[in-house]
Amino acid sequence: MKFFNREKEINEILSILEGEPNFIYFIFGPINSGKTALINEIISNRLDKNKYVVFYFDLREIFLSKYKDFIEVLFEEYSEDKKPLEVIKSIIKDIPVVSGIPVPKNTLNELLNKKTTKNVFKYITNILLELKKQGKQPVIILDELQKIGDMKINGFLIYELFNYFISLTKHKHLCHVFCTSSDSLFIEKVYNEAMLDGRVDYILVDDFDKETALKFMDFLAKEILNKNLSNEEKEKIYSYVGGKPASIYKVIDKMRYKDLEDILNLMLKEEISKLKYFLEDVKEDNEEFYKEVVNYLSLFKENYIIEDMKIPKKIREFLIKKNILFLNPIDGNLKPQSYLVWNAIKRVL
Repeated sequence: MKFFNREKEINEILSILEGEPNFIYFIFGPINSGKTALINEIISNRLDKNKYVVFYFDLREIFLSKYKDFIEVLFEEYSEDKKPLEVIKSIIKDIPVVSGIPVPKNTLNELLNKKTTKNVFKYITNILLELKKQGKQPVIILDELQKIGDMKINGFLIYELFNYFISLTKHKHLCHVFCTSSDSLFIEKVYNEAMLDGRVDYILVDDFDKETALKFMDFLAKEILNKNLSNEEKEKIYSYVGGKPASIYKVIDKMRYKDLEDILNLMLKEEISKLKYFLEDVKEDNEEFYKEVVNYLSLFKENYIIEDMKIPKKIREFLIKKNILFLNPIDGNLKPQSYLVWNAIKRVL
């Protein structure tokens, strides 16, 4: 399926790439808002493969609990009698993306045995410098970076990584660095981290606004159903799922074989059930806390977006961790993770 919209975000990222590396960029937004799809579109279709080499690390599907896991994500072991740069050149003939930094087997074993990031980062820097000499601009992308937030190696690994990224961008201007996350508490910690002040910037990939959502429905209806939707059908879909790209896609894809009303009612019933069971568990665990949670969730009965400070930190963070709410720390506001969650809140409470 053709990629839809996001030209504003694409142009912003392409403009960043055309300039000198200066900041670490955090791409954030609610769950299923299209962050990874955006990155994949840029990597696959918008970059000049003769100019850029992208090192893309997807952390979402990998269990990370120790240093060895982290190293295995970063590196791609090989045993051929080639230099790492030659391996990279053979990989990027057709696509400008590498899923792991090539490393000879003996070097990888040495990096694993020493259990220090110093040698790891030194090795990576040498690869990046070699690419620069070849006239290539290296780009590092870490998808769902928060997965290593609690990992420790002589202190928290994430802080060593941040320091390294500052060196690559702000100090050496060697490599562009982008990190994505759906975890808004992680983004809040980044936003308030003193060591990153003046060294990072943020790109919000939010759910579509209503106008864009309705256009997306038109686009999908022609692509999937080979027909046009009525204004009434589009308004109905939006009233249930809002501008969540993944939810809109799910609805229209199911319209191939199910009635629209049935699709939407079932999706809402499922969301209502999840919220009811969630609140039941909270009540069983601590009834007083449950009353507070219900009280503050009730703020969303009349409003989709509220100021973050209207909900106490303990309850705010609890609801964000449970993926009930999404926090935008830059704008200082909270909203349900989706329109479906919002509709469930209004019905359950």
